[in-house]
Amino acid sequence: MPDRIPTNRARQGGRGFPVLLVLVVALALAGAVWLGLEFYGEAIDTQSTEQPGAVEPNTTQPGTQPGTTP
Repeated sequence: MPDRIPTNRARQGGRGFPVLLVLVVALALAGAVWLGLEFYGEAIDTQSTEQPGAVEPNTTQPGTQPGTTP
């Protein structure tokens, strides 16, 4: 008959970091990176649309006055 091994020695690994803590911290870091990229994306988007001296395209048809209906 094989020797009995105590249950605390039969474990495969030590306690280490709790898995839930690692997952929560990883999720928080991913959220922080996402938030940073959102701010960065908005910053470069407003810079590209606010060019000094840019001319807005004319959306009225030739021969009509703005604000009148044909």
